[in-house]
Amino acid sequence: MSAPPELPEIVSRAFDVSRRAGYVSFCRNETGRLLAALAATRGGTLAEFGTGCGVGTAWLRSGVRNGARILTAELNAKLAGAAAEIFTDDPQVEVLAADWSTLAEHGPFSLLFLDSGIPSEVTVDRIVDLVEPGGIVVLDDFVPCEMWPPITAGRVDTLREGWLSDERFTAVEVMIAPDASVVVATRR
Repeated sequence: MSAPPELPEIVSRAFDVSRRAGYVSFCRNETGRLLAALAATRGGTLAEFGTGCGVGTAWLRSGVRNGARILTAELNAKLAGAAAEIFTDDPQVEVLAADWSTLAEHGPFSLLFLDSGIPSEVTVDRIVDLVEPGGIVVLDDFVPCEMWPPITAGRVDTLREGWLSDERFTAVEVMIAPDASVVVATRR
């Protein structure tokens, strides 16, 4: 698997690193383009929990403005090491082989990217203070749902429901493909 040629160079490098590492779970291009567009509106520090091999980080980096910084944490040290290869000479990106909670001391963040498969302890209540007022949280890997409350695999999707109904955020679910959606939440 190699990246299509129309991708930003940094994203193509991330796809190559993922392939070499044998890692096939990464940010979709549709999500990545949204991340790049949102990153272009942010200053300060952006963060990501669950780096994998750095594809999502690369999408963020492709859109980030000069002066903004990206901090990303990956629990699996092998994957974090692979991702760090992509950004070796980039002072605006720091990859940590660490649990997501280690990033708390570096916040608040102007943008925070999370996978919807995040550990159950990563709740709206634990995230809210990690995002500055006006800051954006992006959660990916949802299956679109036309009903309320949202149902996934025959059960109420409490993660999605929590983000879409929390009064501390203005949130929307955005379909990025027929089989995929993301939640974008802005802290009030």
